[in-house]
Amino acid sequence: MVNQSMANNLKIQSNGIRVNCQIAGPKGAPWLIFGNSHATDLSMWDAQISHFSQKFRVLTYDQRGHGNTDAPKGGYSFGELIDDLVGLMDSLDITTTSYCGLSMGGATGLGLALRFPTRISRLVVCDSPCISTPASSAQWHERVLIARSEGMNSLVDSTLVRWIPSERLEANSPHVQKLRHMILGTPVDGYIGCAIALSNHDFRTNLRSLTVPVLFVVGGLDGVLPTAMREMNKEVTGSHFVEISGAGHISNMDEPDIFNLAVSDFLNLP
Repeated sequence: MVNQSMANNLKIQSNGIRVNCQIAGPKGAPWLIFGNSHATDLSMWDAQISHFSQKFRVLTYDQRGHGNTDAPKGGYSFGELIDDLVGLMDSLDITTTSYCGLSMGGATGLGLALRFPTRISRLVVCDSPCISTPASSAQWHERVLIARSEGMNSLVDSTLVRWIPSERLEANSPHVQKLRHMILGTPVDGYIGCAIALSNHDFRTNLRSLTVPVLFVVGGLDGVLPTAMREMNKEVTGSHFVEISGAGHISNMDEPDIFNLAVSDFLNLP
């Protein structure tokens, strides 16, 4: 097990790979884990770390194939992404935790809550439909072909257009450049591996079996996701829903203060 008194920036062996992670906040405080989206790294949560580490022991980590976590060749599955997280939690002696994930990270958290409900105390799913469709699967396979043949340079602009509302993109806000850097820094093998996972997953069908408190968060300008996630909220008895007006797909970076308040309110519920 890891000596948490020494923990800050760590590389931890989990499920056959080395997972890069960071820990902030007081020892003994309740755990809160943040899971990154596709083509980003743990730095996407910087504004959340500074806010939540006052009261929580905050763990951020790079999912398989991203940031400084190992990026094995081949397609990944959400089963592997969930096992990576469980192994990381076990190494840090985290029996149960609150979890907040965005897009791919949201699906990882929902999958964990469905498979191991006792490991999650509260779940925040952000900007994620948690299911692939024939259309989205075809889009992911197209992006895989581009990544293989042309690299991340050919994907960065189209990704930012999907993620960022046009006004923010045109203004070239500081977080846009940060996202550009993260996309370009994503290992091609990791991009491809997780794209294959995203092309074939379904945690939506079993939503009604969730037994943990859930908050669904979505940017109001995130395409069809506000409608989809409002429907998810209706399917889960007692769940909560927040739509952040003016935010796009990376809602925590578009509107960090509003995002932090929404998540804080949910985590502080009795």
